[in-house]
Amino acid sequence: MARVLRSASWLLIGYGGSQALRLAANLILTRILFPEAFGLMALVSVVTVGLTMFSDVGIGPSIAQNARGDDPDFLNTAWTIQVIRGFGLWFGACLLAWPVAQFYGEPDLALYLPIAGISLVVAGFNPTRIETAHRHLLVGRLTVLDLWSQVIGITSMVVLALSTGSVLALVVGGVIQTVVKLLLTHVFLPGPANHLRWEKRAADELVRFGKWIFLSTAFWFVTSQGDRAILGKFLSLEVLGLYNIGYFLASFPMMLGHAVAQRVLIPVYRDKPAKAAPQNRALQRKLRFGLSAGILGLLLVMAFAGPALTQLLYDARYLSSGPMVTLISCALIPAVIGMSYDQAALAAGDSRSFFAFSAIRAVVQVTLLLLGVVQFGLIGAIGAVGLAGVLVHPVLVWLALRHGVWDPLHDLGFALLAGALGGAALWLHWDAISGLAAGQ
Repeated sequence: MARVLRSASWLLIGYGGSQALRLAANLILTRILFPEAFGLMALVSVVTVGLTMFSDVGIGPSIAQNARGDDPDFLNTAWTIQVIRGFGLWFGACLLAWPVAQFYGEPDLALYLPIAGISLVVAGFNPTRIETAHRHLLVGRLTVLDLWSQVIGITSMVVLALSTGSVLALVVGGVIQTVVKLLLTHVFLPGPANHLRWEKRAADELVRFGKWIFLSTAFWFVTSQGDRAILGKFLSLEVLGLYNIGYFLASFPMMLGHAVAQRVLIPVYRDKPAKAAPQNRALQRKLRFGLSAGILGLLLVMAFAGPALTQLLYDARYLSSGPMVTLISCALIPAVIGMSYDQAALAAGDSRSFFAFSAIRAVVQVTLLLLGVVQFGLIGAIGAVGLAGVLVHPVLVWLALRHGVWDPLHDLGFALLAGALGGAALWLHWDAISGLAAGQ
């Protein structure tokens, strides 16, 4: 429990610090650049994140849950796969650059995507000591190194933006941040250095576990990035940029929850399975209630404060992001309520069931997104995200029951409380939301 709390504290510090730096950078860069720049960068991110997720073979979760997670042969084989994958991702970014530029009607993407893809090659060389630190809930030093790399990357973005006034500053700054993280983790994280190694047994274990992770993260891309990929076709770059800023503000509580759930709950589910002893179930319930209360509390704060916060932080060009913050925060509530359950499947090595849930969630959300944006524009697309979270929750309950971790009292209590408060936030800002709908 001490390791769990210490690791969770460092994750909170790291994520909170990271978001504070991102917000500071966002505030500076929005004054140097223009809304369309953030829309264009959103499309670059959709492609690079998509490539990363569509090729994820679950190296991190494999190291976290596998009994050989500290074996040098296993780690070096995982690192070798990771390096090969990095070069493949950059090649994919180069191949997709021109078709994506044509699809969205933005010729600059043909230049920006190959440059952004360099960061995918660099990240492939990140040491497995990163995952080892997470496996043992020892993330203090790693958190500090992550924050330093972000500080240097953001500084480079600002300097380049001042000198060029171009979206290229954001693209190159991202590459610089990735390079700095690689150097810092290689130098300052303890443990043996990685080298190229191919052990067939380790490779077979990684592939056997990772094949379902590969498919799951492909569908997770659709869930987490599908809105921007779809909206980029239906909305102008300016509106997409405003949406991207609104999503950044609204979603940071949920992203924090995912980070904590993945890094903390997998070791807890692995070492203290709920079916093994009543005290294990009690420990998991405490962690689940604490996680949900904290994340939903932050999400509801953003729902109530979104328009005022946007007005305080940004200039008049970005005020339309305010009601978007309220809408997106409320739409994310159903997904936050169940975010702790799917990690139980990964901890048990049941990546196949995790894939089934991910696939169903992605299909439902994309279908509703397309229907929503075609019929009701941006408002319909945001509402579709919330409705999808409600419709797929029974599938998540099935997954939780399969591994003995479902907590109906938790789900019902937080659904009633967060639903009532989210409804109040929508009512409070209804005029601004109606204005947003009328202006589409």
